[in-house]
Amino acid sequence: MKKYFYSLGLMSGTSGDGVDASIIQSDGDTAYKVILDKYFKYNEEIYTKIHSLKDKINNLKDLRRLSKKIEFVEKEITLFHASSINKIVKFFKKDIDFIGFHGQTIFHDPKKKISKQLGDGKLLSKLTKKTVIYNFRENDLNNNGQGAPLSPIFHKLLVKQHRINLPVCILNLGGIANATVIKLNNNFYSQDIGPANCLIDEWIRKKTKKRYDIDGLLAQSGKKDEAILDKAIKKFNKQKNRLIQSLDTKNFSSSFVDSLSLKDGAATLTEFSGKIVGSNLFSLLCKENNKSWTVLVCGGGRKNYTLMESIKKNYYKSITLKSIDDYGINGDFVESQAFAYLAIRSYLNLPISFPKTTGVYKAVSGGVICKN
Repeated sequence: MKKYFYSLGLMSGTSGDGVDASIIQSDGDTAYKVILDKYFKYNEEIYTKIHSLKDKINNLKDLRRLSKKIEFVEKEITLFHASSINKIVKFFKKDIDFIGFHGQTIFHDPKKKISKQLGDGKLLSKLTKKTVIYNFRENDLNNNGQGAPLSPIFHKLLVKQHRINLPVCILNLGGIANATVIKLNNNFYSQDIGPANCLIDEWIRKKTKKRYDIDGLLAQSGKKDEAILDKAIKKFNKQKNRLIQSLDTKNFSSSFVDSLSLKDGAATLTEFSGKIVGSNLFSLLCKENNKSWTVLVCGGGRKNYTLMESIKKNYYKSITLKSIDDYGINGDFVESQAFAYLAIRSYLNLPISFPKTTGVYKAVSGGVICKN
């Protein structure tokens, strides 16, 4: 009989606006049950520090040069996570076996086997008196992997548990868009397919005091610049291996719309992102012989209606795009639930990375276990 664990997953995505927290009960293999989902918003000071630091880091040299600053911000982020955990524990009456701590990504370069997430697992374990599992990407990178995406194995279980018809694709629209394809024979593969929210968020941060384009309304009210858009798309399409590598927000820049107004820049960036994601999604699914596909969308980008419409325009009618919420799944917390699940798999030494998800030589486990 398999043992079931309570695991708390913590996810702070590329938007850097807060922490998604989820408690699940799972055996780390065949089933899971969502117990709690909660969001903790970063205050303005932490939010600003994260993005200010990310803007200054472009390579390993910057990571070394800014090491003291990184340590300082990392401690603040860890303390914020600890505070969030303690608030949850106060109301959750059962013991939490594991904490899956993703941390805040500030730099990701798989070619150089570097992926830096802010988050001190040892300190978090000490502060919470819990077993913390963190640094999920290192073993993947050490085994020829791209370090991401890591959620596909959970996407596969999610589809099975909710009895979603195969074949199906899970499209996560975070800062970067990634897609997990689950085939009729239950085999699966995944990859990053372009920018989702990162360019739009960057533009909004530069031009306003807001963190993102709420519901895509700014983009909807603007007019995309076709000449600038066409030039940017052509430049992107010249890049080699863009569908093989794991992408980072640093792979993209909103600077090509700097000459535009706030609304027109938002409109142009949203269409740029939608075109890339839509066309690459179609290219990914075209590898299979299925006549039609259902694509279930999770992540913050699914709430940007202008982005969603742009994605829909850039593939064929054989693809049906739906919110994952339509299936009784909260699309805001899929990734935090995933890292709760990955923490259990890490403890059980079960694989979290696979050749057709991150490019590792063979399926491998990952994560560093820290028990106070």
